[in-house]
Amino acid sequence: MLLAYFYNIFCMGKIFIIIFGALMTLALPGAYAQDKPEGYFNKESFLVKRSAFITTELGLTPKEVELFIPLLEELQQKKYEAGQKCRTLSKEVKQKKNPGDIDYLKTIDECLEVGIKEAELEKLYYEKFKKILSPEKLYKYREVEYRFAREFVKNSGKPDERGGGRGGDRR
Repeated sequence: MLLAYFYNIFCMGKIFIIIFGALMTLALPGAYAQDKPEGYFNKESFLVKRSAFITTELGLTPKEVELFIPLLEELQQKKYEAGQKCRTLSKEVKQKKNPGDIDYLKTIDECLEVGIKEAELEKLYYEKFKKILSPEKLYKYREVEYRFAREFVKNSGKPDERGGGRGGDRR
């Protein structure tokens, strides 16, 4: 009887520690996030969430993750760099008191060029992706990427791990 009593206390203690640890794990990131200015974008957090979402939704194997995710991040970085001048020019036009037609046209032309560069990059990287993913996973990737972006924006950067979000449609 006494042994059962101590066993119960021991088990309750373990349960308490597990629950306490889980709560602290959930609470601490929120505490650190409070130090960030409003509108702060945490790129590392975004990449981790996107990788996890894509991995889960596509059902990637560990080998596919090892090969695909770094390549995907490389593509995204190149697309970001390609769009830098467009973003800079757009910002300048918005900040000018009276932008002229030349400013608008220069910005439009640059942004159209970015679209072309991004399409070329996607085509190049899709050839690389074909060597890693099955045609079905490659086909589904675009939808998954789009769904992640939608969920990320809709939920302020916190997409539901299942991909459904707050009752969003799952095609």
